[in-house]
Amino acid sequence: MPLPGAAPVAVAAPAPGRGPGEWTGAPSAVLDRDLSFVVTYRVRRAAQRGGEVVVARSEDGERLTPVTRIGKDRFGAASLERPALVRMPGGGWRLYVSCATPGSRHWWIALLDAASPEALAGATDRVVFPGDSMVGVKDPVIRIQDSIVGKTNHTTWEAWICCHPLGEAGAEDRMRTAYATSPDGVGWTWAGTALAGRPGAWDARGARVTAVLADGRATYDGRATKGENFRERTGVARPAGARGRLAAAGEAPVADVRYVDIVPLPDGRHRLYYEAPLPDGSHELRTELVS
Repeated sequence: MPLPGAAPVAVAAPAPGRGPGEWTGAPSAVLDRDLSFVVTYRVRRAAQRGGEVVVARSEDGERLTPVTRIGKDRFGAASLERPALVRMPGGGWRLYVSCATPGSRHWWIALLDAASPEALAGATDRVVFPGDSMVGVKDPVIRIQDSIVGKTNHTTWEAWICCHPLGEAGAEDRMRTAYATSPDGVGWTWAGTALAGRPGAWDARGARVTAVLADGRATYDGRATKGENFRERTGVARPAGARGRLAAAGEAPVADVRYVDIVPLPDGRHRLYYEAPLPDGSHELRTELVS
């Protein structure tokens, strides 16, 4: 399993400032057809929750050049969190954006469609995961699965969505990951819980899937207590039972980082992107190339 700490580290995007709440991270990365990288990530200032999502390009995976920025105001959102970037098989790009409802602990997920990453900021948005009065939804992981049914190619979109229960005031930080499928990436059908926290374990407060490999292995964020909110650590999960379901592997986290994304490369290596905490409370976006 390619994991943080296995290779030399590069800072792909620095923290926007010094001190708690100054965060760059929550990445989603895609390999383009020319083998360059397109990376999206959230930038948050202490004085401005989740202010914008940045879309950047990189030839080597380390040096990112922003090509567009998408602010929270265009969605009428109080904050933005982890996006999910998808390169469409037939051409075009999609960006799923986590949006916070003003004056509430509720979150929803909006979708942007565009011909190129650069054009995403000008795309019309639509809500594809609305959540409801009892559950906020955010931080999607989206994958496209192709299979052969009879003699017909069948495409299934898969999503692992972080769900926050809203029924208990002051406990909205709790989280689990739900699994959903779709024929087109727009209309989704929920298929139950994929991964949840384990009572008494390091991930007791909840589990948020951050990356899923083709063989079903996954990384996820977890924490033991409410006090560890915003300082989640990374764990590993394995396939368990029905498709999309996962089970935690091991009794301890594997890295003191969060929001790990894993990009498989044609030569068998993997490029990792993740959000890493700094001693002053700020967070930066890092990357590693893992053999």
